[in-house]
Amino acid sequence: MSPALRDADLVLVWWGATVRVGQVAVFAHPTEGVLVVKRLAFRDPSDPDRWWVERDNPVQGSDSWTFGPIPGDAILARVLTRLPRRRTRG
Repeated sequence: MSPALRDADLVLVWWGATVRVGQVAVFAHPTEGVLVVKRLAFRDPSDPDRWWVERDNPVQGSDSWTFGPIPGDAILARVLTRLPRRRTRG
């Protein structure tokens, strides 16, 4: 799958929105204390209150394969759309 987002893209998000499998969400990284954007792959079968998140680009970044499932209350927003930034000539 090709990445849904590119470097310097902006995203329009819905803070506090309900999320579903397959959507792209913003959440607090479980160990690094930063906000990240990942795709919601599925709910953890052993704990439905936790989500398995995956990156669209398997070559770069981290996801639940690295840090495990995330708690549902860590999900802060759902990404509604991508706003590509125009490159300026310089």
